[in-house]
Amino acid sequence: MSYANPDALVSTDWLAQHLDAPDVRVVDGSYFMPYTGRDARAQYDERHIPDAVFFDINEIADTDNPLPHMMPRQEKFASRVRQLGLGDGNRIIVYDGPGLFSAARVWWMFRVFGHNDIAILDGGLPKWLAESRPVTDDETMPRERHFTSRLNSLLLRDLSQMMANLKSKRDQVIDARSPGRFEGSEAEPRPGLRTGHIPASRNLHYQRMLDPETGTMADAEALRGLFAEAGLDLSRPVTASCGSGVTAAILALGLYLIGYPDAAVYDGSWTEWGSRNDTPLEP
Repeated sequence: MSYANPDALVSTDWLAQHLDAPDVRVVDGSYFMPYTGRDARAQYDERHIPDAVFFDINEIADTDNPLPHMMPRQEKFASRVRQLGLGDGNRIIVYDGPGLFSAARVWWMFRVFGHNDIAILDGGLPKWLAESRPVTDDETMPRERHFTSRLNSLLLRDLSQMMANLKSKRDQVIDARSPGRFEGSEAEPRPGLRTGHIPASRNLHYQRMLDPETGTMADAEALRGLFAEAGLDLSRPVTASCGSGVTAAILALGLYLIGYPDAAVYDGSWTEWGSRNDTPLEP
């Protein structure tokens, strides 16, 4: 079964053939959890796909907010991506070092700010390297490009909306964390957080959506099966959550691919919900 919206993914073959196309811009959107000890920027400097620019989700963020990599204001996002040479008329292709982790967050951010001509490199840098495709340590020198920002707030949820949803139940909430973290039997990687999940939310660990060998996204039939197994009614609105708003975007990507482009992401996710005393939870 083919995807309803295949435009959100490109293959390594496609990118290799279009790497020099004048309208294509490549973005390294790598991010690693702090406990891994890996430095995404340093790894980009060591090797990246030719002419790729580095998108730092910790810097292109609301850095005044104590929560990690929360969405920035429109003006800051537009300013930063202009400086990266990303803007109107560009076909943006984003990848990350793990294969598919934070690239989906970057994909979702661009869509929130109105740029829909963006896709993810299926399999990411690991698949690109496994196929012996070119990488470089050369510095990319982008030319500034105009970016027109148009906020699509339908794709974004904040704490107040999530609290209101406990009563209205308008949105189904699906959580991308591991089953152990969702059930509260596994400690959170960030210290100081309670364990459990948002009441009435469902669970689909994002890794189940990826081929364990290639890191590529599951096909449409498999994705539909996973969402059905999680108990989602795809005729109703969906909001995705996770630990800090990164892998939730992988769930939103999966829903987009099978024909549901309006899935939202709860930006603060469990880092926000689990750090408070006024947010109810289920074990």
